[in-house]
Amino acid sequence: MTTPTWDPAQYLRHAGHRARPFADLLARVPDLPDHPGRPPRIADLGCGPGNVTALLAARWPAARITGYDNSPDMLDEARAAHEGPTTGGGLLEFAHADARTWTPGRPHDLIVSNATLQWVPGHADRFADWTAALEPGGTFAFQVPDNTDAPLHALMRELAATPRWKDRLAGVLRATDSVLTPAAYLDRLTRLGCAADVWQTTYFHVLEGEDPVLDWVKGTGLRPALTALGDDPGARDAFVAEYRDLLRQAYPRASYGTVLPFRRLFAVAVKEGRA
Repeated sequence: MTTPTWDPAQYLRHAGHRARPFADLLARVPDLPDHPGRPPRIADLGCGPGNVTALLAARWPAARITGYDNSPDMLDEARAAHEGPTTGGGLLEFAHADARTWTPGRPHDLIVSNATLQWVPGHADRFADWTAALEPGGTFAFQVPDNTDAPLHALMRELAATPRWKDRLAGVLRATDSVLTPAAYLDRLTRLGCAADVWQTTYFHVLEGEDPVLDWVKGTGLRPALTALGDDPGARDAFVAEYRDLLRQAYPRASYGTVLPFRRLFAVAVKEGRA
């Protein structure tokens, strides 16, 4: 799969809808272990433009929080908008890292990831390293889209496989997802010595504007195709136009907006040793 280039402004066009699952995840994360004399340490893997990382600082204003991402553009946006001291004497900072290889250099109280691990094949194999780096009673929590069977993605893959596009986009878009089943995540996390809570939620986002589903996916799932066709603007625009027409049929507009059903998977794992 092509490593996508990211557009923070496009991603943030639907910031409210995108942030809601993280807020729902955070609501299930317990208070962090108390360490007299030192602040809690938190890592956010795949922090993007930092808007949801800032929610961590609101919940734990005394914490030392680092958001990690492998996109320079996303990191520039996050630093400009959110980096610096927090209201409770903590610190919010951002650094370059890749979730495929990132290993904590010190113990953490919370490692969290929002809508990132679906881009990392084999990510569950990293859970052992990440949970090992948690303090006793610390938490590993993540949420990922769990909807590659939805028209949003299926139509994109089908279009990319047509004669006009298959040579340009072969292997660019995932044929299968790297996201595991809820039962598989529960098993993995429990076997690592964690008390795991795993669930799914389908959101029914009501989007506004012209072709809002296309606008949504331009910030996320369509990025690999846009990147692969980036050196040929004519081809890129033609592919987007064909895909737009398919989305209009799959997600018809109503008088109140366009409904985008979107299923997500959540996991909160608390390491053994919590008082």
